[in-house]
Amino acid sequence: MTANWDAESMPDLSGATIVVTGANSGLGYEATHEFARKGGHVIMACRSEERGREAAETIREELPSASLSVHECDLADLESVRAFAREFETTYPSLHVLCNNAGVMAIPRSETEQGFETQFGVNHLGHFALTGLLLDRLRETGGETRVVTQSSAVHERGEIDFADLQGEDEYDSWDAYAQSKLANLLFAYELDRRLRATGSDTKSLACHPGYAATDLQRRGPEMRGSRLRLFAMEAMNALIAQDARTGALPLLYAATNLDIEGGEYVGPGGFRNMRGAPEIQRSSELSYDHEDARRLWNVSEELTGVAYQL
Repeated sequence: MTANWDAESMPDLSGATIVVTGANSGLGYEATHEFARKGGHVIMACRSEERGREAAETIREELPSASLSVHECDLADLESVRAFAREFETTYPSLHVLCNNAGVMAIPRSETEQGFETQFGVNHLGHFALTGLLLDRLRETGGETRVVTQSSAVHERGEIDFADLQGEDEYDSWDAYAQSKLANLLFAYELDRRLRATGSDTKSLACHPGYAATDLQRRGPEMRGSRLRLFAMEAMNALIAQDARTGALPLLYAATNLDIEGGEYVGPGGFRNMRGAPEIQRSSELSYDHEDARRLWNVSEELTGVAYQL
């Protein structure tokens, strides 16, 4: 464990352009704050542009010189993802880090605009499409650039059900979440392998925050109207969770550490990998399955209509 590593350990990011999805709250907000504090220009890709602007103003109250731009990017709608990518390409000449951070967790079954199960659609397919649409800009920027995809320790209970990816035959909210987080890892590792095969300087990495107290845990119980589950989640957050700022450290480490390799998985190195300073870890055996990764990649290209030119 890199016991002394914290946000102060990040290098100067002046001149760097960084995209963070879900930047208006939780881990994305904290990462945006720290990237901006180190001099990076952060594009806040948010489902709600209004909430993104409010978050940006809050950051500027503490960091008046923060370089921030807010753009709408609803990962539950591939047309919104495409619109964001088009706007990015016409506005920003470079991209140094793409942080695939936004997500939903353990919610009742619903569907995205394109009819995908929401957790699989937002957590995996939306980011798969976004990365593919921005990959040329990452590769053209010059020097080392990175894609960092936020997973979860819950991926360890996940399996990819290729026969029922959208949970139409059978749906369990936690199983669907675990599948989407495993998909994040299969994608991150397969992307890195494909980038290496082309000799690209772009790296793909994955991370997880451990158990961090954010609004993410509240949404499932709130959507179900379950006061008991909401109370239990709030109690767990109070007793066990680390704060969101600490939970963002693995993402910051993966995005900026100068010694890290592509294809790595970063998480908290403390108690049961739920809290503490970031370290390189090993994910589940299923996450390293090359055949599943290639199969998921092909399915994802077909579902999103985004074909990677690698």
